[in-house]
Amino acid sequence: MDAVIPAAGRGSRLGELTADRPKGLVDVAGRPLLAHAFETAVEAGADKLVVIVGYEAAQIVDRFGDAFAGVPITYVHQRERLGLGHAVLQAEPHVDGIFLLLNGDNVFAESVAPAVEAAGEADAALAVEEVSPEVATTTGVIETDERGRVTGLVEKPAEPSSTLVTTGCYVLPEDIFHACALLRPSAEGEYQLSEAVGLLVRAGYEVATVRLGERVNVNMPEDVERAGELVREEW
Repeated sequence: MDAVIPAAGRGSRLGELTADRPKGLVDVAGRPLLAHAFETAVEAGADKLVVIVGYEAAQIVDRFGDAFAGVPITYVHQRERLGLGHAVLQAEPHVDGIFLLLNGDNVFAESVAPAVEAAGEADAALAVEEVSPEVATTTGVIETDERGRVTGLVEKPAEPSSTLVTTGCYVLPEDIFHACALLRPSAEGEYQLSEAVGLLVRAGYEVATVRLGERVNVNMPEDVERAGELVREEW
């Protein structure tokens, strides 16, 4: 199984921590942030890592080289950062079959293998978590049926019909690339992966949801320490 790891962003909200390095090389518990994402992907069964790079890409290539823990790495340059849907589309020539998509700025406390297993009983799977109604208005929310299958995705709703959101972990079929190619940019000029998943749902694909353990999305300086504590707790 291939794993796609988007890691093209600068991480400007991290301030001085990314003044001289890309977000993926910020230190979390003594290791680069991306090393935690790579380890999570490999543990879940990835036998190839497709890493989407952009800002200060050379630093990431120099740090990790052509393999991580014996698993080969392919680097793909996202020259314009136009959203997650756009990033995923860059990986298309390098992906074969159903694949794991794992955001490079997430640190998970536990294995994401349950998401891979859930996709085996459907066409795709999303790892999800509950958030407050206030947070739900700032992101894409997921609507599900009684079996936990996705029935719809709504981006940044003013009045959320759900407080279930994605966690940056997806298991997706190759057809997602076609869906991403059909996207139109948002008002902010970005191509939203949630909309591409919504296209698959409307086309009849079964998309399962699964809840994983605790995770930290590293966006702010305080998130770095939280992520470090999460990792150290697992040690």
